[in-house]
Amino acid sequence: MKHFLLSLLLLLHAAKADSWGFFAHQKINYYGVFLLPPGMIGFYKSQIAFLSSHAVDPDKRRYAVPAEAPRHYIDLDHYGTLPYDSLPRRWDDAVAKFTEDSLLAHGIVPWHIQVIQGRLTRAFREKNLAGILKYSAEIGHYIGDAHVPLHASSNHNGQKTNQVGIHGFWESRVPELLAETTFDFFIGKAEYLSQPAQYIWQRVLESAAAADTVLLYEQQLTARFPANRKYAFEERNGVVVRQYSAAYTRAYNELLNGMVERRMRLSILSVASFWYTAWVDAGQPDLAGLAGRQPDAAAIKELDMLNEAWKKGKPNGRVCD
Repeated sequence: MKHFLLSLLLLLHAAKADSWGFFAHQKINYYGVFLLPPGMIGFYKSQIAFLSSHAVDPDKRRYAVPAEAPRHYIDLDHYGTLPYDSLPRRWDDAVAKFTEDSLLAHGIVPWHIQVIQGRLTRAFREKNLAGILKYSAEIGHYIGDAHVPLHASSNHNGQKTNQVGIHGFWESRVPELLAETTFDFFIGKAEYLSQPAQYIWQRVLESAAAADTVLLYEQQLTARFPANRKYAFEERNGVVVRQYSAAYTRAYNELLNGMVERRMRLSILSVASFWYTAWVDAGQPDLAGLAGRQPDAAAIKELDMLNEAWKKGKPNGRVCD
């Protein structure tokens, strides 16, 4: 028992240090760059390291800003059943019906994405390098979260069904094990979104519809998979941790018929399309002069402070990994 508890603590530490999970968020932003048109791809390629590494900043901000947590999810099942017609899609209408505090209590990710999209569009229009980089990286994170089924469910970590840990299993363990060797990221090109609000709501509704499958199939697999092979001890970040075994992870991925890969691919396309849409709506400014440039000192200081808060603090709001 002592060894088990130690390994569990190490796993939780690894999730904070490496935690879709950090890996998938970074890959989503990275691959999104290659879907962009000629007027954007040169600039975005020159900043690909920043866009990838800072894809995780919104998760880090949960350690510093109490208001951050609801921006990552929405408990759609709180509002009835598909298609959740009782929940207005426009923010002002939803506030009028449910109050802002009530909405915040159950998550606001589709609305927050629209806020960040507005900020990104303004940054493009002003050719504000720090703003373009910050909001490009961060909208990628929130869009990725909107594509995760358990980010659209109040049973966000299987806590209601004795499946605690399934959140990190689906969004972190599966892509970390399979993305580099199994997933196909040849996707296509970014698309202009004439109705970005409607688009992101559709992605969130898809996530909500898939949440029951995510939970049910893991229950079914557990019932038939040898108990002594469900978990394994593996090295992670220099320490040995207990986590879902490779065999169990592959079996779960097969049972889901590639759901994680499909949602990750769609996340990549969605992120690139939101970037492209913001650029077009800003008048397609020439970005060549911004290629390869670094954010100013004030922006770098803000990022450093965020990183320090993440290293030293505890997350606000729900913990899923």
